[in-house]
Amino acid sequence: MTYSEAIRSGFRLVNSRWQLVAVQAGMMLFNCMAFFIMVGIPLGIAFIIFGLDLTGLTEIKDFIGVFRNPAELLSKYFGLVMIVLSSFLFYILMVTTLGLYIFGGSVGIIGRSILDPSSKFSIKSFFSEARKFFFPIMWYSLVVGLVFILIAFILGLFGGGIAAAVSAAKSQDSTLALFLGIFFSLILILIGISLILGALSVTVYGIAVLFFRGEGAMRSFKDGFRFVWVHQNAFWLYALLLMGYVIVSFIVMLIVYPFNLIPIIGTIISIPFQIISYVIQGYLGLVIVAVVFNFYFEMEVKKTLPSPVETPVETTPESSSGPVDTSPAPAPGQVPTPSETEGPEQS
Repeated sequence: MTYSEAIRSGFRLVNSRWQLVAVQAGMMLFNCMAFFIMVGIPLGIAFIIFGLDLTGLTEIKDFIGVFRNPAELLSKYFGLVMIVLSSFLFYILMVTTLGLYIFGGSVGIIGRSILDPSSKFSIKSFFSEARKFFFPIMWYSLVVGLVFILIAFILGLFGGGIAAAVSAAKSQDSTLALFLGIFFSLILILIGISLILGALSVTVYGIAVLFFRGEGAMRSFKDGFRFVWVHQNAFWLYALLLMGYVIVSFIVMLIVYPFNLIPIIGTIISIPFQIISYVIQGYLGLVIVAVVFNFYFEMEVKKTLPSPVETPVETTPESSSGPVDTSPAPAPGQVPTPSETEGPEQS
């Protein structure tokens, strides 16, 4: 399967199930309203009680002045701080849970559409897939989180070693220290980008394994790694998709950001553009999942599916178009007479 075929099939799949994009947009709007209700209102009340002038938030010194003595502030308003902190943590938990639930439903619909292209989107099927894949996606997310923590730890070790080497070289020669600092920093950046891109590609293909194979979280990640290792073009396909996602998101940000520079009116005008940008990003995210699922299905799953058995067509005498010879077969060794082999004489 070529890259262009995989990308076209992904766009066709998401376009035919456009309701998934609407569900993503609805989740985004719900998250915004929930943030305002659960975090914004308690935070505003806390600012008022702390004596912060909300009209002077543009001056950073007013904001810093409130937290000049955090220990006294915390002891004085401990209950209110705990309420705000609890609201924020509950909001994060709720948004994460809802995001995993919606993502599980989207993954299920995309995977079912690949297995059965004639299937249609329905809210009932979406919630059924969401309930089915919520816990597998949750455990898989925990495994992926541990992998990224390990990657951050490894990069931190490399960074610490580079800093120690540069500081040791600085005592000998400042020019050498500058060269080593730039050289090792570029190597660290290259290693970091490679590790992060590799982990992201394995993560996405692991989700495909999780759906099509029904493996556990750890096994799905291992099989995703094996698939990317064997089919290295899968890694470059994901890198191409991610680059396209970043470019489109950057272009949308360039269109939306100038409106924020206009006082008051610009913020109001930018709200519809912000919503459109979130919808575009959600749409592209679904396209990436659909392309990866299609590619994995064609490369790994389709060849293992049983081929359809063709039923042989039996011919009956009634279906024969020519005349049927009903004369008895001659006995063994008997030679047919000329009258039997030749037709009647023409008079």
